Amino acid sequence: MRKPLIAGNWKMHKTVSETLAYLRRFRELVAGVEDREIMVAPPFTALYMAGQELAGTHIRLGAQNAHWAESGAFTGEISPLMLKECGVAYVILGHSERRHIFGETDEMIRQRLSGVLSAGLKPILCVGETLEEREAGRTMEVLETQVRSALSGFSAGELQGLVIAYEPVWAIGTGRTATPETAQEAHAYIRGLLGDLFGNDRAAEVRILYGGSVKPENIASLMAQPDVDGALVGGASLDPETFARIVKYG
Repeated sequence: MRKPLIAGNWKMHKTVSETLAYLRRFRELVAGVEDREIMVAPPFTALYMAGQELAGTHIRLGAQNAHWAESGAFTGEISPLMLKECGVAYVILGHSERRHIFGETDEMIRQRLSGVLSAGLKPILCVGETLEEREAGRTMEVLETQVRSALSGFSAGELQGLVIAYEPVWAIGTGRTATPETAQEAHAYIRGLLGDLFGNDRAAEVRILYGGSVKPENIASLMAQPDVDGALVGGASLDPETFARIVKYG
């Protein structure tokens, strides 16, 4: 059985003091929720403090990106080892905002994935199509390209802990959500790709999250799908009360 993972991506929101206040409230709200994994990904500036606040709890700490090198002349970048020292367990990679706003390529994402794995951290690889690509009937083509490019050259053993997040770009922050059936179709296709690459047994172990306007009102129907193993939540994760409701779905 794949243990559900509910992850909050705060993007460029919350100062250090706001993060501390959030986490102290959120810890109270989700106390005792042990049958699913919970993760929050604050901005880089709050990670060290958040790691100290969450130490010894069942809430995992995530980062929103990572460079592939351990150190070097990469102004403005953060290495996986720096994140690990802060207490980070998961790293979000390939988010559509990184791809479409900042121009990250499939090859850059593959390199970042390699660096994260080398540091012993767990990557959450984001994949998903734009509205134009969906309307052109290219959803599965886009997913295949993104998945195969990111995982090229890795063995099944090297990808222990890998999580994939399907995030249709047209549903991120728009209020539009893929129907549970649409999400399931994409998730099943991604799991089939993993089976082709690494075998069905390994594919069956990988958790595939859905992301895109997830709310307390739609989380249960999404989680009822056989290949939806959790959620990567954006805007609705910024309020501890709302995010706790999502975490405690069902």
